[in-house]
Amino acid sequence: MAEKQHYDASSIRILEGLEAVRTRPGMYIGSTSTRGLNHLIYEIVDNSVDEHLAGYCDTIRVTLEADGSCTVEDDGRGIPIDMHAKGVSAERVVFTTLHAGGKFDNKAYATSGGLHGVGSSVVNALSEHMTVRVRKGGIIYEDKYKQGRPDQELVGGLLPAVGKAKGSGTTINFLPDPTIFEKTRFKEEEIKSRLHETTYLNPNLTIVYEDKRPGTEEAVTFHEPDGIAGFVRELNKSDETVTDIIYFKGKYENIEVECAFQYIRDFREEIMGFCNNIYNSEGGTHLTGFKTAFTQVINGYARELGVLKEKDVNYTGADVRNGMTAVIAIKHPDPRFEGQTKTKLDNPDASKAVSQVTADEATHYFDRNLEQLKAVIECAERAAKIRKSEAKAKTNMLTKPKFSFDSNGKLANCESRDASKCEIFIVEGDSAGGSAKMARNRMYQAILPIRGKILNVEKASMDKVLANAEIKSMINAFGCGFSEGYGQDFDITKLRYDKIIIMADADVDGAHISTLLLTLFYRFMPDLIYEGHIYVAMPPLYKVVPKKKGEEGEYLYDDAALSRYRKTHSGFTLQRYKGLGEMDPQQLWETTLDPANRRLRKIQIDDGRMASEMTGLLMGTDVPPRRDYIHAHATDAELDV
Repeated sequence: MAEKQHYDASSIRILEGLEAVRTRPGMYIGSTSTRGLNHLIYEIVDNSVDEHLAGYCDTIRVTLEADGSCTVEDDGRGIPIDMHAKGVSAERVVFTTLHAGGKFDNKAYATSGGLHGVGSSVVNALSEHMTVRVRKGGIIYEDKYKQGRPDQELVGGLLPAVGKAKGSGTTINFLPDPTIFEKTRFKEEEIKSRLHETTYLNPNLTIVYEDKRPGTEEAVTFHEPDGIAGFVRELNKSDETVTDIIYFKGKYENIEVECAFQYIRDFREEIMGFCNNIYNSEGGTHLTGFKTAFTQVINGYARELGVLKEKDVNYTGADVRNGMTAVIAIKHPDPRFEGQTKTKLDNPDASKAVSQVTADEATHYFDRNLEQLKAVIECAERAAKIRKSEAKAKTNMLTKPKFSFDSNGKLANCESRDASKCEIFIVEGDSAGGSAKMARNRMYQAILPIRGKILNVEKASMDKVLANAEIKSMINAFGCGFSEGYGQDFDITKLRYDKIIIMADADVDGAHISTLLLTLFYRFMPDLIYEGHIYVAMPPLYKVVPKKKGEEGEYLYDDAALSRYRKTHSGFTLQRYKGLGEMDPQQLWETTLDPANRRLRKIQIDDGRMASEMTGLLMGTDVPPRRDYIHAHATDAELDV
């Protein structure tokens, strides 16, 4: 019988200072993966951008140093260094206290992305060391930290002066703590993309990026005077455009609204939302306001011009937005986000503000630009016709009774009807599918085998996509429809499974199948990714069994794990799994299906522009750019030889 645990006042632990951040870093930066690592830079840069928004900063310098650290320098006012009510320099308070900053009222900053007051202190807490230098009044003041704890003696509670300087500003250097993060090497492509994106949103700002790390040396200056109109032009640079870039801005109740959009000759929608320079990957109320108002405007004009007759139903939102690439950026004095990583805006007044500005300014624009209006309506009309024809021709193929087998009878469904507990595994091949069906928990786990490699939707027409048997099987199984406007509108509330898990072999073919599936989800069911429903299973590569009796075998998931095992063990047999079909049902359950032991990789989109660009580059029809990219990044590949 297990020993009873004593539970009294001594069991209650208080995490002092920044200890809470180091104990639960994922709560503050999303994860301890590369995504969370790069987020450290964004937190510091966002503070410098806030200085720009306040009118005091023109240039930000971001340097990836040779020693693996990062330096962010701006020419703003400099962090306050005078005595705080707590009896130490205000700078020390900012970097050692959660929820401390100058952004809780509108006196220092009218708009800001970092309103939680935790960014600087969190970066400090998760750094092996940090140095802060503040330039004020011709003097440089310095503070130092190790793992979030001060490592610099103050002089009468104030920062010591360490030199002279011209101008004002703040320079922060930090080295991520390797005991916190899985990897401590910053991913330069994502960082450059984010910095470039920031200059699109701030046309008067210059960001100088420099990489001093051996092998990746580079220096780039980002400055985009055309703002978000230039952003849309960049997003559509490889596409055939139908309209000019349409841009407008306005203000409603202290909320500034900027919109830029353009239509391309393709059946997809890409709308990116930003609030106070923060990319909201899951959208939010500002995008809802834009979509609602724009749909109403276009339907109104369509009836005025006689394109929609009295008996005709209005265009759907999906009809109106098909082919649209848009960037919506707002400046809000008091934004509310869902979580510290600010992925979704939650302010109801943002919806009202964007809706009002869109209705007014879009009307003003289209009244003066009739040809552009006709082009937009033609896109909507074309989308509506396709929707209606596909609804007649495909609905019967795409819809089945709820929780049934799909058209080819290969879906082995689960018994539970509680979508929040259910999960579906998309499995490569009948062999692995058969083992998975025997191994699964029938109550909550469904198995859908697919034959080989599905259609590459990036290169295919809509009729080919909807005619593909494997894609139809998935649409039927998921239950939430397929790409708004085709056959049946996408409705994520009807999703039958909380987790959609891609389970492919751990080889090149398996990676290719996973990529094709992810392309399908991203282009035609993106909300499945944005809402956190798409996962990739990580099956083991090896099983090692010691020759000594009594010692149990162990599954190893990558070559690094095998290398570590070899250092501490000798005399063992090694089994290499080339495919899931090599595992018996028990092994498949232990390694890949059992929620208690399995490894899943959640698919997330951090940078909408980069995600769209890379999908088009790697999966599209244009070969030379893809070849150039492969040549440039050949050394980054992890080979399985």
